[in-house]
Amino acid sequence: MADPEKAEPKPVSQEDTEMASDDAEEEGAMDESSRKELVDQLMKDPQVLASLQERLHRYIGHPSDYIDSLPKVIKRRIKALKKLQLEFTELEAEFYKEVHELEVKYDALHQPLYEKRRQILNAEVEPTDEECDFKLDDEDAAEEEDTNLCQDLEKKAKVEGEEEEEKPAVPAHGFTEETKGIPEFWVTVFRNVDLLAEMLQDHDEPILTHLTDIRIKFHDNPMGFSLDFHFSENEYFSNKVLTKYYEMKCKPDPEDPFRFEGPEIVKCKGCTIDWKQDKNVTIKVIKKKQKHKTRGAFRTVTKTVPRDSFFNFFNPPVVSDDVGEVLDDQVQALLTADFEIGHYIRERIVPRAVLFYTGEALDDEDLEEEDDGEEEEEGDEEDDPDYDPSKDKDAKQQECKQQ
Repeated sequence: MADPEKAEPKPVSQEDTEMASDDAEEEGAMDESSRKELVDQLMKDPQVLASLQERLHRYIGHPSDYIDSLPKVIKRRIKALKKLQLEFTELEAEFYKEVHELEVKYDALHQPLYEKRRQILNAEVEPTDEECDFKLDDEDAAEEEDTNLCQDLEKKAKVEGEEEEEKPAVPAHGFTEETKGIPEFWVTVFRNVDLLAEMLQDHDEPILTHLTDIRIKFHDNPMGFSLDFHFSENEYFSNKVLTKYYEMKCKPDPEDPFRFEGPEIVKCKGCTIDWKQDKNVTIKVIKKKQKHKTRGAFRTVTKTVPRDSFFNFFNPPVVSDDVGEVLDDQVQALLTADFEIGHYIRERIVPRAVLFYTGEALDDEDLEEEDDGEEEEEGDEEDDPDYDPSKDKDAKQQECKQQ
């Protein structure tokens, strides 16, 4: 009997080889299809997606995790760079301190100009012809002459026999050629600036017609500035000047120095307004009738409640000197808005008051906003996944050919 282990193997035919190959391909196709189905099912599972996102965030969404994964030798070099950055930040703080010193220096040079402006506004002096010779307004004067000429021609062109001509409308301001100074200058500035107009109430405007000047005073220790609002004699309060003080910080926080971006307002303080009797516009008196539960008699109860007013600007929230104190969200929002307004008055309103009065400064700001909008639109096109720059280029070429 032959030994089965020593039996010769049966030769494999070409047909058998092809069948085995076909079976392997079918199994491979089935495995690939099964894998796709499995992946589709897994990607629909919220838990799997959350796990994948968490893993991705370790390397993409959280740079700190990426930094933690770096070799020690690279981390050591990063520390050296941070130390250099700290030195840069400290130099930046010194730069801003010197800028503040320059502001103080040039503010002294501005004072004669501010004083001359105050005198013209309040009819203390009448500007000379030489002082009024401002060439940049010549174009406006020419346009005004053209308008007057057109109006004269229209009047002459009217049909004869027409009834009495309509009287020209009287301007709402009521000013005439005999009017002295520039009345309501500052209240007009406030009306023109959205940031200030939001604070302005109807009962504030008669008081602000008595506002004669706004001055800035700079302070060194600690760094800060004051806004002095000067008023003429009026029936509302006896103060001649209302003052708002702002304290600034120009030093990086030792615990978080890299957040430093220049001087920031950290505190503000108002003043007491000496209101005359029944003239306080920051409060209103409410009278309510109350009925006695047992006797049925009525009595009138008077209650004083706060009222929106521009003059609340001089009564900001009090902030403790305790560094660790956490401010209420509403208080923090009020202080943030207050700091923004104070900074805007200092940086823009006082130095450029006449341009806000005429609206020219507002036109400049609107132009800046429009430019920003155009840049955003261009960026949106580039971020669009369907945006094809070649098509845009072809379109421009086609326009050139048509021209």
